[in-house]
Amino acid sequence: MNYYNEKDFTGNDFLANGFPIGEYENCQFSHCDISNKILSNSKFIDCVFESCNCSLANVQHTAFQNVQFINSKLSGVQFDTCNPFALSFSFFNSIIQHATFFQLKIPKTLFKDSDLTGTDFTDADLTEAVFDHCNLSQAIFDGTNLQKANLKTAYHFLIDPARNKLNKAKFSMEGLPGLLSSYDIVIE
Repeated sequence: MNYYNEKDFTGNDFLANGFPIGEYENCQFSHCDISNKILSNSKFIDCVFESCNCSLANVQHTAFQNVQFINSKLSGVQFDTCNPFALSFSFFNSIIQHATFFQLKIPKTLFKDSDLTGTDFTDADLTEAVFDHCNLSQAIFDGTNLQKANLKTAYHFLIDPARNKLNKAKFSMEGLPGLLSSYDIVIE
């Protein structure tokens, strides 16, 4: 397996040889096109993906440990297939539409200024997660642990309190319709 430490991958589209499977530590990926690439069995530790297109990347058995995605596109990524060991990442100003976090244990994950339209969080553990100014339109929350999560500035969400754990989760007054929609009541 290839090992890369503190390497800067800028502007690489990985078209010629595909994405090299390996272990990446403290690496920077900037303006890279990784869409539809196979990242399976790779390991990313303390890496940053900035302005990258990672849509539909295959992350089966891929390890993400303290990885940041900034201004990146991750549409359709099946994060539920990645390696759950020490899994931790954060997302800033990214498009994460129709991705899947099914049954993942990702407490304290930060989603900031991101579009999570249609993303599946079914049975995920998002304890103390932060959704700061995030679009959660059509996002799926079912059996999701959102205890102590912060959704004060999140918008367009529909979360059924009867089907999710919300103890001490934080919401704004503007978010109440998204919590009460399953009760078929009118809020004026």
